[in-house]
Amino acid sequence: MPLAKDKQIKLFSQNAPTEKEIFCKLQENFVPQYKAVFHDRMAAKTVVVIPSLTLDPFILAKIDGIVHYEERLLCLLLLLRMPRTHIVYVTSTPVDPLILDYYLHLLPGITGEHARQRMHFFSCYDSSPVSLTEKILARPRLIKRIMNAIPDGHLAHLACFNVTEHERTLSATLGLPVYGCDPDLLFWGTKSGSREIFRECGMEMPPGYENLQNEEQIIKALADLYIADPLLKKAVVKMNDGFSGEGNAVFPYDTITSKENVEEEIRQLLPRVLEIVATDLSYELFIDKFTSMGGIVEAFIDAPHKTSPSVQCRINPLGKIDIISTHDQLMGGPDGQVFLGGTFPADEEYSVEVAALGRKVSEVMKRKGVLGRFGVDFLSVKENDQWKHYAIEINLRKGGTTHPYIMLQFLTNGDYNPDTGKYVLVNGDEKCYLFTDNLHEDRFKGLTPCDLMEIAMLNNLHYDNTKEEGVMFHLIGALSQYGKIGLVCIASTFERAKYFYDQTLKVLNSECY
Repeated sequence: MPLAKDKQIKLFSQNAPTEKEIFCKLQENFVPQYKAVFHDRMAAKTVVVIPSLTLDPFILAKIDGIVHYEERLLCLLLLLRMPRTHIVYVTSTPVDPLILDYYLHLLPGITGEHARQRMHFFSCYDSSPVSLTEKILARPRLIKRIMNAIPDGHLAHLACFNVTEHERTLSATLGLPVYGCDPDLLFWGTKSGSREIFRECGMEMPPGYENLQNEEQIIKALADLYIADPLLKKAVVKMNDGFSGEGNAVFPYDTITSKENVEEEIRQLLPRVLEIVATDLSYELFIDKFTSMGGIVEAFIDAPHKTSPSVQCRINPLGKIDIISTHDQLMGGPDGQVFLGGTFPADEEYSVEVAALGRKVSEVMKRKGVLGRFGVDFLSVKENDQWKHYAIEINLRKGGTTHPYIMLQFLTNGDYNPDTGKYVLVNGDEKCYLFTDNLHEDRFKGLTPCDLMEIAMLNNLHYDNTKEEGVMFHLIGALSQYGKIGLVCIASTFERAKYFYDQTLKVLNSECY
């Protein structure tokens, strides 16, 4: 006897796979797919690029031109040099065709027209502060267009800036795996989770406390640090999911006048003296955001010789660990808390050392089940001609050092050797670069992408494929409204890379009137 209709519906809903189960199955199937086609230049495959910064919208809103940061992964258009690869790229707002042409003209051995036929761009036409992935999920017709853009017979996957529950939903909706980490593991990419990983690795960290949840715990942590080390000058309060330093604040201990009741004095001082990095973020809002996401307090490491190296790591679907690159990050803003750019490779005095530390972290991350790219940041201090490396945080996502290195790799077809700390081309030549996401001048406002291209051509600033050196621009869409542009200056020496940077700045300043 057949079941009643209402019982059929109930039985079906009980047996239907959950979103998590669908996602896990897609990720499981990604392993043979990766093995079969990922490194085959002639394989028919599609990469669906979702450059969504799915992070705290309140913090992101403090970054000028944040919607244009979706352009940073345009470097993946260089994958079109593989003649049967298609790219589907989705953005919040349309990308100027001139910017796309700028990337396509660099493709070796591929005509622009051939590449355009394999390039599919979609826009949500929505510049609101909601994440791009959420915008896509709210547009079912757009989702259908994305699916229809993938040619029959192509193996496809999602390439995302970071992977949260929203990206997991999109993955299950599109039926595509993600080359990235299961969002259930995101804790290991928070400030608190990073410290737990570093402790498991037995690595040096700044003295501090993690898994803090409220103002009272911040006060107690600050007091305990000072009692343990009365010579400590500053401490840093960090939200777990802060981005580019925008979730950080610095507490100066020189405001403490008595050692009798440190905790009570900090309680009174904290609202007045806490130096919040994000602009226009009040103390009350900072504490509210900290309470909602949790965070850490750790000692501010200060020294005459201090650098901020970063190691970019990757765990592929087959479980292989790659140390992709090392960088020296350039930090600015109050107390050097804001990421501005960097140089590649990291200083030869310690690049091999930090790469080895990055591998150590990667081994633990692999055991946790992590997949894809992530960065490990350090703070390095030189004492008695020896470098001491403090592990600072893990960024479980693509980051500020991802797109410059992808540009270099696709433009020069070389590779980084973490055992030597050098990037070497097939012919044996070495390459390096200087990059920034934050070349920011009010006088640049009003320069359109067309203006920038003309200025670059007239002043010989473009990347030269024949010499394998020059300037690559990114964040071009942010230039006219925000006066903000990104640069990757590629050369054979740091001196030459710095020359390109200085020349670009000089030319842009001279052309603005």
